[in-house]
Amino acid sequence: MKELEVTMVRIYLHEAKAHQQEILEFLHDDSKVRGVTVFRGITGFGVSGKYHSSTLTDMSLDLPVIIEFYDEPEKIKIIIEQLNLKISPGHIVYWPARIAL
Repeated sequence: MKELEVTMVRIYLHEAKAHQQEILEFLHDDSKVRGVTVFRGITGFGVSGKYHSSTLTDMSLDLPVIIEFYDEPEKIKIIIEQLNLKISPGHIVYWPARIAL
């Protein structure tokens, strides 16, 4: 089985300040990463300790959002440098992974 070394990246945000469209355009149009998925959470909190949550009866617009993507390590390093200019520190995590080809 062939494998390709990649780096997985996860950006933790919340809808009110996510700048999702700007980040997605950067990843798709400018960086042309291999794949991106956006997850919308049902609850979460960060350093501030403030809960961002939803119940069945409301449609909160301040829920947790995770943008996850991957590509080759050298390319990801450059992308993360650019994202650090757009996103507050401490919201990006990444780790090595493999794609089965």
